[in-house]
Amino acid sequence: LNILVDTGSSNFAVAGVPDPDVTSYFNPELSSTYRSQGIEVTVKYSQGSWTGVLGTDVITMPKGLYGSYIINIATILESENFFLPGVKWHGILGLAYDALAKPSSSVETFFDSLVRQAKIPNIFSLQMCGAGLPVSGSGTNGGSLVLGGIEPSLYMGDIWYTPIKEEWYYQVEILKLEVGGQNLELDCREYNADKAIVDSGTTLLRLPEKVFSAVVQAIARTSLIQEFSSGFWTGSQLACWDRTEKPWSLFPKLSIYLRDENSSRSFRISILPQLYIQPILGIGDNLQCYRFGISSSTNALVIGATVMEGFYVIFDRAQRRVGFAVSPCAEVDGSPVSEIEGPFTTGDVASNCVSSISFHEPVLWIASYALMSLCGVILLVLIILLLIPPRCQHRYTDNDVVNDESSLVRHRWK
Repeated sequence: LNILVDTGSSNFAVAGVPDPDVTSYFNPELSSTYRSQGIEVTVKYSQGSWTGVLGTDVITMPKGLYGSYIINIATILESENFFLPGVKWHGILGLAYDALAKPSSSVETFFDSLVRQAKIPNIFSLQMCGAGLPVSGSGTNGGSLVLGGIEPSLYMGDIWYTPIKEEWYYQVEILKLEVGGQNLELDCREYNADKAIVDSGTTLLRLPEKVFSAVVQAIARTSLIQEFSSGFWTGSQLACWDRTEKPWSLFPKLSIYLRDENSSRSFRISILPQLYIQPILGIGDNLQCYRFGISSSTNALVIGATVMEGFYVIFDRAQRRVGFAVSPCAEVDGSPVSEIEGPFTTGDVASNCVSSISFHEPVLWIASYALMSLCGVILLVLIILLLIPPRCQHRYTDNDVVNDESSLVRHRWK
């Protein structure tokens, strides 16, 4: 089975029944080692969802990790907008922390199981290749997933590390963005609203709405194209050029500054337009059409495949940090399309660009219910007190003064 590697979720799940959009599926009835736990699980993503049943089975790794390991696996029985026409994968491997596992964090993740049973280091790394290739292209592009370590042949130069701010998604701290070398000049908290994460399961670079608007304006202002359809920026239209033209020369470089392990320093990862102006469709022999590889988001800045294809990314869970190094496969027509530079001082940004209160979804629900309950109790008390017969109430004399500070609640609660 081909599996989508997703650092933005935490369940390992494969198609468990036939589906019109998958070519293969896992039939648990044909496995002598599969054990159903009988627990239904539903996982929702920014696009699509699935419902299945949790179980365990034995896996072996084809290369490097010898032996058999028991892992949790969900068999997908129903899905909506998850398996899409033309996709080449039959399941998903969630590599984020157990805090995101469904139906609860007690479900041990695939990688946690490997670390515990195979005694490998608590680190994995990912090289996503395919920069500048048509999205609808066929075949594999030679990416790599390394479980338990770092492979020196998959990167060039130095590895730069940024701390993981919280262990659920791979949440990092972004200090600023530059378009064509020009700072967007936004409050750094805008880049982290309400979180900034590294997520291989997200196709595009997703930006909070305010940041997205500023980036689009800056790209439009610095590009060499005077008139450009708004539909291109919102993803509803493609832009087409003659195949002999290379439109990337018309667009600026985009840089993301991340806080270094030394908090007084930062480094920047930069992607050239070859990564965010993406070829997606050829028309006849003459035209090549492109999409904008950046979109807006309502709840996060997501460093997705648009950026990750430029780098070898190390998820060092043992030392709670994410590393970036230039990937040798990030080349288009023989020229590199990604850069890493540093260090830079952080004197021009706040000491903390991440909100100190970060609610996980379960915590947020608990807080919401607690507040609703408290409001309900207060309302009930007020109703009871308002219904107390007049003879039981305090009788005011001429000396009693009811002023603005003697509100009903304050007066009654005394």
